[in-house]
Amino acid sequence: MREIVFDTETTGLDPYSGDRLVEIGAVELVNHIPTGKEYHQYINPMRSMSEEVIKVHGLTEEFLSDKPTFEEICDDFLDFIGSNSYLVAHNAPFDMKFLNCQLREINKEQIDDSRVIDTLILAKKKFPGARANLDELCRRFGVDNSKRTVHGALLDAQLLADVYLELLGGHEPALLDSQNDEKVDIKTLSKREPEPNFKKEVRKVRYFEIPENELKNHTDFLQKIKGALWTIEEQGDSSNEQTKT
Repeated sequence: MREIVFDTETTGLDPYSGDRLVEIGAVELVNHIPTGKEYHQYINPMRSMSEEVIKVHGLTEEFLSDKPTFEEICDDFLDFIGSNSYLVAHNAPFDMKFLNCQLREINKEQIDDSRVIDTLILAKKKFPGARANLDELCRRFGVDNSKRTVHGALLDAQLLADVYLELLGGHEPALLDSQNDEKVDIKTLSKREPEPNFKKEVRKVRYFEIPENELKNHTDFLQKIKGALWTIEEQGDSSNEQTKT
């Protein structure tokens, strides 16, 4: 399974009012393992930006003036993400709105929402009521974001890749066997279901035999715990049997 964790920087908030992409950064994951393959591109938006926006990502009009336009870099970006990869982004509707708006302008096929996983939705499900911006999630999971003095698409994509794996439960998904385990289909994790011909697959968890001495040590330890929650039901059943007799 191939996933592309990506982020964008823009000239503003609304592509339909003329705002444009100024940077794209992306990181490749295969079976939840970073491969080291990355995509990074600055983009000339062919328009001005406010000082407030420049303070967010630090990209000035002068810096971007000699960079390629979106149309010039579009094919390379589409080749990198491919046609069958899932796209992972934080507050994904924002990034997808810009991508699809600019793809439509140059008569390119738009990216279907069924391919998108939104980590903001995942974070809100996992931590209801808590702040779920990227900095907060980095702090929560112990991901080092000390280099994030301004928003940068590639750095943010790298940080988000680490956060995404933590939201899935840490790096354990990457430890699945690649040979003999039966595959199962699952839905996308952010309420967006794939199209029928686009399946997301993971392998079932393997089970290992516990050595007899380790099992005995574990059992002996459990017997030392008084009033354990998992014994309440057993105690209740025993009490009911005594009452019935």
